[in-house]
Amino acid sequence: MSDSRPEPSNVGPIAGGNLRASDADRDQVATVLNTAYAEGRLTRDEHDERLSQLMAAKTFDDLIPITRDLVVVGNRAVRPTPVPSSFDIDTTAASEEPNRLVAIFSGVSRTGKWRVRRKNQALAVFGGIDLDLREAIFEGATIEMSGICCFGSLDIKVPAGVEVRNEMVGIFGDTAIKYLGDPIPGAPTLVIKGLTLFGGVTVRGPKPSRRRT
Repeated sequence: MSDSRPEPSNVGPIAGGNLRASDADRDQVATVLNTAYAEGRLTRDEHDERLSQLMAAKTFDDLIPITRDLVVVGNRAVRPTPVPSSFDIDTTAASEEPNRLVAIFSGVSRTGKWRVRRKNQALAVFGGIDLDLREAIFEGATIEMSGICCFGSLDIKVPAGVEVRNEMVGIFGDTAIKYLGDPIPGAPTLVIKGLTLFGGVTVRGPKPSRRRT
């Protein structure tokens, strides 16, 4: 007798679990993981471990165990947590090529409604890079920013609710993360990594408004 139990609706179709998983499928699973972490149902280590499994997954069958204990299986439909309106995540035209930003004795600025690729490389040598993500279109649930700042700076503005993971290494350099607040389920995750050498990286969320008493 075959097993007729339905699979989790967030991670693949009822049939054809051996089909190749797409980037959109991985982004949907990443949203489930980010939501579970924000709600306290996964620890940071569990979240990171499952993200690693997600990156290595090739088929729908590989995706199912990653969220089996996080989604409802049965007659009730599983609905993804809606992404707040302040975030615009569009994976339909996502590029696998990294976006390269170079400021050598110069400046680079990105603002307004521009597309942020999954992988980005920033080089600031005696220069500055200013990235405003508050109105940007994110091409994935997780955005990686690799930066090298040598006597230069990288300044990133993010919407409220974005989670930032700091993996920078500083040698006579500094990394400052301000005004982020609590992560919002469904919001993108920004991973910053790289090196500051006599330079600095700053990530800022919206500054809290001061109420008059």
